[in-house]
Amino acid sequence: MTYEQLLKKFEKLPQPKIVDVNLKVEIYPSTRDFTAEGYYWLKNKTNKPMTEIHIQNDVEHKMKLAYLKFEGGAKKNRKYEKQGYIIHTLNKPLAPSDSIKMSFKTMFETKGFVANGSNTNVVYNGTFFNNTYFPSIGYNNGYEIGDDDTRRKYKLKEKERMMEQNDPIGLSQSLFGDDADYISFEMVIGTEKDQTAIAPGYLQKSWEEKNRKYFHYKMDVPMCNFYSIVSAKYEVKKDKWIAPDGKPVSLEIYYNKGHEYNLDKMMSSMKSSFDYFSRNFSPYQYRQMRIMEFPKYADFAQSFANTVPFSEGIGFIQKISDPEEDLDMPYYVTAHELGHQWWGHQVAEANVKGNAMLSETQAQYSALMVMKHAIKPAMMQKFLKYELDRYLRGRSSERKKEQPLNMVEGQGYIHYQKGSLAMFALQDYIGEDKVNLALRNFLKDWQYPGPDSKNKRYPTSNDLLGYFKAQTPDSLKNIITDMFESITLFENKTEKVEYKDLKNKTFEVKITTSSEKFRADSSGNEKPIAINDWIDVGVYGEDIKGEPNLLYLQKHKVNKRPTLLPS
Repeated sequence: MTYEQLLKKFEKLPQPKIVDVNLKVEIYPSTRDFTAEGYYWLKNKTNKPMTEIHIQNDVEHKMKLAYLKFEGGAKKNRKYEKQGYIIHTLNKPLAPSDSIKMSFKTMFETKGFVANGSNTNVVYNGTFFNNTYFPSIGYNNGYEIGDDDTRRKYKLKEKERMMEQNDPIGLSQSLFGDDADYISFEMVIGTEKDQTAIAPGYLQKSWEEKNRKYFHYKMDVPMCNFYSIVSAKYEVKKDKWIAPDGKPVSLEIYYNKGHEYNLDKMMSSMKSSFDYFSRNFSPYQYRQMRIMEFPKYADFAQSFANTVPFSEGIGFIQKISDPEEDLDMPYYVTAHELGHQWWGHQVAEANVKGNAMLSETQAQYSALMVMKHAIKPAMMQKFLKYELDRYLRGRSSERKKEQPLNMVEGQGYIHYQKGSLAMFALQDYIGEDKVNLALRNFLKDWQYPGPDSKNKRYPTSNDLLGYFKAQTPDSLKNIITDMFESITLFENKTEKVEYKDLKNKTFEVKITTSSEKFRADSSGNEKPIAINDWIDVGVYGEDIKGEPNLLYLQKHKVNKRPTLLPS
């Protein structure tokens, strides 16, 4: 039987939430092993006593649970060995609002080698893993079979990718998981003498003991239950950024010696990003930001509290041959990941359809605005064309169903690529200041959400859309529907161009355009709909170098086909 067939019955069983994490992690890079030992404090946030606590050990990474015990005592009721699922019955029920200490030790060991699928998170130089390796609380639907073809083999019905937006369980959970809201965090990491180990939080002290190096980190405010552990032979580049209130923020980039190529770009992006986000959204919540390089076994960066592990492949060793022609991805990715300190960490979204529109799409927008003020318009246009191409390719290979942006179900081509286009267009139509005001108001109302907050839940994409609609004039409300609430596409063509030389270094230009508007369903079936939209029309010339030179760009109302401009 599958994980789901055995354990789905426990999915909605109320469980305590992790509120405090205190661990000691010993990393052994030379043998590619680690241990983690310490405790969680678990709190009953429901209004009924709890007699059982369900533990999910990480079986994906073959973690070995050396021990797990509860203060006050408990006995193992049932254990599903293959699934790593253990049910403990408490000696004394956990009353509402009470907490219980759960102590444990878990181990990761590398033995020999495998034909394929070797673990690339725990390595000789550049270890990077996160708290998914540690025990979690309750049923984990991430272990369910996602592929519908495979599900049919096990006689499982088709799986919905995400919960509906009004699902009370989904609204009570954040994107970081259902076993915690915000936590207190403290960690000691031991590693080999020539390496530096980093976790979220502020370094309390470091020392050497038995030919090993130790680092003690502690966060001084509650944070999301999402943290990383990194260890490598690092050099460090340091700088600082001064916040609008005059407080200094330490900036550090930890890198592999010889990978200095893009450090200045990344540091510049950090400063520009903090300037823009703190001025337009809300103050930065921490006193530091650290970027840490990890090996090119993966090409991504990931934002944890005041900490961003960053692949060498998309930042540190990516070659920018021609700054005038090449997209500066290290600069852009840095801005995107820092955006998550707001969109994801200051505001975590509900675990329902559309959730990535709050985190990923707004991080995209944040990075785009930093870029907009740093690069030439032609380069921004090139980037947006790149995003458009990736969105169109993504929707053509959709295996299940395309969703509107506000209902996205973990589909990267929607929340990243379409999200970039939608947000950039929104600020172009209603104004950058209006979009930022909407986001600022949203943050004021939804900062640090969850069941314990004033709203008693996490926000959804439609909550955010309400703030955008409040700043959008009635004459432009259709763009919210087109870009966020539906799948709408345009087919715009230039049919004919005529011009007349007016002899005074000016020209009269007449353009005949053809524009069609389509609404698509989730399967890609398109039908034409009436068009009555403001569409950009531009005229380019050439500069003395033969490069395109924008001479004219204005929005024109297009409501028929064809349209003669100016009309």
